[in-house]
Amino acid sequence: MAPAAAATILHADLDAFYASVEQLLDPSLRGIPISVGGAVVLAASYEAKAHGVTAGMPGWKARELCPALRFVGGHFRDYQRLGDLVVAVFRDFTPLVERISIDEAFLDVAGARRLFGSPAVIAETLRRRVRSEIGLPVSVGVARTKHLAKIASQVAKPDGLVVVEPDGEIAFLRPLPIRLMWGVGPVTQARLLSRGIRTIGELADTRSSVLHHLLGRAAGTKLGSLAANADPRRIETSRRASSVGAQSALGRRPADVDLLRASLGFLADRVASRLRAADRAGRTVTVRVRFPGLRSVTRSVTLPVAISATRTLTEVALELAATALADHPDEQEITLLAISVSNLVGEPALQLELAFDLGDDRLRPGTTLGASRWAVHRSVDAVRSRFGREAVSYARTALDGQGRVPDEFRELAEHDPG
Repeated sequence: MAPAAAATILHADLDAFYASVEQLLDPSLRGIPISVGGAVVLAASYEAKAHGVTAGMPGWKARELCPALRFVGGHFRDYQRLGDLVVAVFRDFTPLVERISIDEAFLDVAGARRLFGSPAVIAETLRRRVRSEIGLPVSVGVARTKHLAKIASQVAKPDGLVVVEPDGEIAFLRPLPIRLMWGVGPVTQARLLSRGIRTIGELADTRSSVLHHLLGRAAGTKLGSLAANADPRRIETSRRASSVGAQSALGRRPADVDLLRASLGFLADRVASRLRAADRAGRTVTVRVRFPGLRSVTRSVTLPVAISATRTLTEVALELAATALADHPDEQEITLLAISVSNLVGEPALQLELAFDLGDDRLRPGTTLGASRWAVHRSVDAVRSRFGREAVSYARTALDGQGRVPDEFRELAEHDPG
């Protein structure tokens, strides 16, 4: 075993992955600004990022920022294929690989040093192999903890390597901007900046009571610990997700019933189909509603029985969203909706119930109504599995006319609950 102080954790992150794959498949795209996706930028090349183009941006705005921007379609099967090939290279160095998305992973190389050299040498060899054998650039951070290694890989971008030795951790960490921290998104960053907290060092120096007030006790405690360089997490080579979720950015839209039904129906379809694919169901449903100005509210309910039916999840989500809006009558517009299901259990088959009056049949899969919904949704899953997701859909979500991120792209980005 390596000593506790050794920097043996690697975080490998493929650079501008989706755009890099498009440039690999079509060499004429190399060196020019490209966007994967048209109505919405799904991913941008570094040449496009230099003009301010970012993922999630409307296509028209991206074109304004970069008139020379080239829009290309996505090759989703190639993204998965090439991502898997890269992970296979990682596993040539160590079995301790924790893949956290299609294009990034942690590695623990403590036991590989006698075979392949120091962690820095392993990282450089890994980068060279991914570039020469697969054709993609990858940035790698090397450090003692997962948090430091992930930050180091971001500092290394594009196509670089940064090693953080144990005796230089604090000096490396403190001057960096808070946006590089794991868990600091736009909302959290805005709240911290409002209190003049710009760097990780300033965050580490902030009293816990202030962070709890700004971010809540759980998030404030976690970020405060990470900023103070405390991260005890280990590499997990296999793990089962504790929740399944999906969200949809809407721009600024009136919070009317039709929008809620269409959007929440779409999200429920995504979440419920992933649950069923993993033979799982969940008891706790949470809905998040975001208003203009990045203000968000969540509402959740824990059901007596776990569910996985799309229609049932849609109905529960609609009730939660309606409660959230009723509690904020001054909010007339929404910008984002999200659904997550947690408290998961296995559901490889359906257990039927006797015909007793035990409450709302919709929320009990084993009743006649619940079983019929379960059977219909499983049939939809079977058709989609054979003929593609577009072969069958639900009328309200199929006909609502909203531009959406392609399903294939969402499937790559979403974690598998199995």
